Amino acid sequence: MEPSVSLIAGVVIVLFAVAVLLKAVRIVPQARARNVERLGRFQRTLQPGLSLVIPFIDRVHPAIDLREQVISFQPQPVITEDNLVVEIDTVLYFQVTDPRAAFYEIASYLQAVEQLTVTTLRNVVGSMDLERTLTSRDTINSQLRGVLDDATGRWGLRVNRVEIKAIDPPRTIKDAMEKQMRAERDKRAAILTAEGQRQSQILTAEGDKQAAILRAEGQRTAEILKAEGQSRAIDQVFQAVHRNDPDPKLLAYQYLQMLPQLAQGPGNTMWVIPSEVTSALQGVSRAFTEVLPKVAATSRPAADEVASKATDDANRAAEAAVEAVAAAEAPGRVTTPA
Repeated sequence: MEPSVSLIAGVVIVLFAVAVLLKAVRIVPQARARNVERLGRFQRTLQPGLSLVIPFIDRVHPAIDLREQVISFQPQPVITEDNLVVEIDTVLYFQVTDPRAAFYEIASYLQAVEQLTVTTLRNVVGSMDLERTLTSRDTINSQLRGVLDDATGRWGLRVNRVEIKAIDPPRTIKDAMEKQMRAERDKRAAILTAEGQRQSQILTAEGDKQAAILRAEGQRTAEILKAEGQSRAIDQVFQAVHRNDPDPKLLAYQYLQMLPQLAQGPGNTMWVIPSEVTSALQGVSRAFTEVLPKVAATSRPAADEVASKATDDANRAAEAAVEAVAAAEAPGRVTTPA
């Protein structure tokens, strides 16, 4: 019986020693910290790694996360300066820098940070109207961060960033804002359309102006070239006439040939018969009577041919003169001797 009792006692002692050893050894993960109390009083903070404590005397509290933490708060109703209630959703980024202060200075730092964020947010937004609240998120974030960082410093916390996720105004305000935005878009569209039409009309007018200038320049150039051509033609005719030295008989014959053409003009309502018609006819008749004696001295066949041709020309000239006189005396025309 004695060996069995001693064996049991040895086993119990060994198990007790193992339990004591396990309770004395504490392993703290990286980026964690644990506070140790000895006989109810703070003794030290265990750092990451292996640590030894006195069993049954030292009390080790749960680990505190030293990493940066993110807390998303529920949307909170906030009243703006113009008495409008908006729902604001915030996100807080903070980090525990002093595990001892975070554990002993405040009972629950998460709840404290949430309530402090809500009260600070209401204080900041309460001094702004709705339009400024919607457009001043950076200002609100910076003010919140400054206030929270100062207040949470004694709790062993550091607020790194405060972000506003959403600002939800009332439904009626949203409808009014949508109508305003729609009106602004319609206004900008109308302005852009008017500007486009204005630019189009300006460009069209510029194009018409340039086209008119080019047409005028082309017409001027054409008139100048036409006038120069007529001038050269008249000059050449004048030189040819003076170079060949025509006699009055030829000019009288040409004048008679032009009379029918003058009488046949579609716009002639009054035709003036010049007094030179009679003298022209006399000149032509004299010309043919003078030619006939001169031709008589030549050979008979040549004389007959010349006489025949002269007779035909004379007949045609006489007929042309008669037609011209008849056309001049036609109804609807006024014959006025010059």
